[in-house]
Amino acid sequence: MTGSTVLLITGALLFSLGTFCLAIHRNAIRILLGIELMLNASILNFTVFSKMYGNVDGGVAAIAVMAAAAAEAAVGLALVFALFALKRHSDLEKTTELSG
Repeated sequence: MTGSTVLLITGALLFSLGTFCLAIHRNAIRILLGIELMLNASILNFTVFSKMYGNVDGGVAAIAVMAAAAAEAAVGLALVFALFALKRHSDLEKTTELSG
């Protein structure tokens, strides 16, 4: 197998692991980690496809996904901190609203 194939398979496995993490966990931090895994897998795939086809479109898309991942992490952690300060847990099944 070539290096690109190995990297694409690794990206697919990371994306599958992130999807699995979203499906089975109810803790907000673990769900955010699953989303981060999925975004990082997409960044890996974008850069590999960009290198395979010799254009910069994949690199530009990877930078856009990095910016979205940073914003998601900041907003997501702020929501988790607000949830924990209000309810004293981060289990999303027990939470129905953020207002007092």
